[in-house]
Amino acid sequence: MRRVSCCLALCTFAVATSAGWAGAQQLPNAPDALIRVEMPVSSSAVDGDGQAAGAPQGEGEGVQTKRILGIIPNFRSVSADAKLPPLTVKQKFVEATQDTFDYSSIFLPIVVAAEADANRSTPEFGHGGIAYGRYLWHSVADQSIENYTVEFIGPVIFRQDPRYYTKGRGGFWKRTGYSLSRAVITRTDDDKEAFNYSEILGAGAAAGISDLYYPSGERTAGKTMDKFATNVGIDAATFMFKEFWPDINKAWFHGKE
Repeated sequence: MRRVSCCLALCTFAVATSAGWAGAQQLPNAPDALIRVEMPVSSSAVDGDGQAAGAPQGEGEGVQTKRILGIIPNFRSVSADAKLPPLTVKQKFVEATQDTFDYSSIFLPIVVAAEADANRSTPEFGHGGIAYGRYLWHSVADQSIENYTVEFIGPVIFRQDPRYYTKGRGGFWKRTGYSLSRAVITRTDDDKEAFNYSEILGAGAAAGISDLYYPSGERTAGKTMDKFATNVGIDAATFMFKEFWPDINKAWFHGKE
């Protein structure tokens, strides 16, 4: 649970700082509505200007980019007010695969493994260089399995949309509440809101599967629930960061891809 708290605290600090900075820089009479567009492609596609599919045309808030900071994959984020067709089974598989095998997918496991090693989360692994290697490959396996259960298997079974739809407007706390709620509320393939079975059951399934490759001493109900909570907490923190990434990008990087 410490990892979840750290992720949420860091995201809150980053987006609050950027929101205040952006608010100070905002010009009067800024447009308060975006153009709704129809894009018959998946959210992972990119247009000729380098914007993520579904990005509103022209100036506006909530425009997502294909990558965050030019590195972190942001393929599943949909720009505010964009309207996209439902993903096919193949597209859901492709997006889960992109998130799992992208060159930057190693960054989060590196951080998670370092935190786990520092806190000796799994005493059977020991501590130090070799132990860190054990933590790292377990973190990579955890992330990969959870990506496929949450972004592919769950969305196919429950006919839900694994993409993150940016709110893009409203106060800081309103948008924060919206982004965090996406861990339990999502869109269906027919554009309705529903309980996010893909996230909750997918994260739970991934935590249960991980018991197969963790030491026997870690295969307790409490440990499994802790991994489940960590999975959901990291995803919620990620949604929050994605919600405010367009603001950060606009304020700090002038909206560059």
